[in-house]
Amino acid sequence: MEVLYEDNHIIIVNKASGEIVQGDKTGDKPLVETLKEWIKEKYAKPGNVFCGVVHRLDRPVSGIVVFAKTSKALARMNEMFRNGEVKKTYWAITRNQPPKHEDSLTHYITTTERNNKSYASTAPRHGAKEAVLSYRHISSSDRYHLLEVNLMTGRKHQIRVQLSAIGCTIRGDLKYGDKRSNPDGSISLMARHISFTHPVSGKFIDVTAPIPDNDNLWKAITQNLATEK
Repeated sequence: MEVLYEDNHIIIVNKASGEIVQGDKTGDKPLVETLKEWIKEKYAKPGNVFCGVVHRLDRPVSGIVVFAKTSKALARMNEMFRNGEVKKTYWAITRNQPPKHEDSLTHYITTTERNNKSYASTAPRHGAKEAVLSYRHISSSDRYHLLEVNLMTGRKHQIRVQLSAIGCTIRGDLKYGDKRSNPDGSISLMARHISFTHPVSGKFIDVTAPIPDNDNLWKAITQNLATEK
């Protein structure tokens, strides 16, 4: 487990693809429990350790996840997420180049629990929630394209379903239309960057996750990014 930032109230970690943030029906050990054990051992804490889940990432997605170490921080971080006071940036590798270099997308998303899948419509419909994001095409390799994505709303599978809706399925994302899976079962989507005002101290928190080091495509396409800059 890679800790990117820690203080008395919050801890930010770099989640590996394949990990679940919270427990689910699979029964697999979630990241929050691993983190509790890590905190307990590191600080020799007696009794139960508090570790609150502030937000989640889909299992096949890697990158930044924020946890709260105190109930005060959890309540305030939850409020900040609800109010859009947390800036999150994602990187996605897609097989197709988007129709525009940069754009804002608005869809209306419904989710079916039976197959754990979201569906995007361009028009409002009963039960659908508005989903808004912006993207920017920042690099390419010979066959793939790297998009920087900023979320304005937080809907289930939002980036995956909205990019798929414009013909830009994320590499490895079979659920939303990609042609083949990644060897490790991941999808090529990562929570790259997060910034916000600390819920207790008030200082500015700005954290960037490293790119996955077990995937040569991530290395190649971000090397192109550095060259293009």
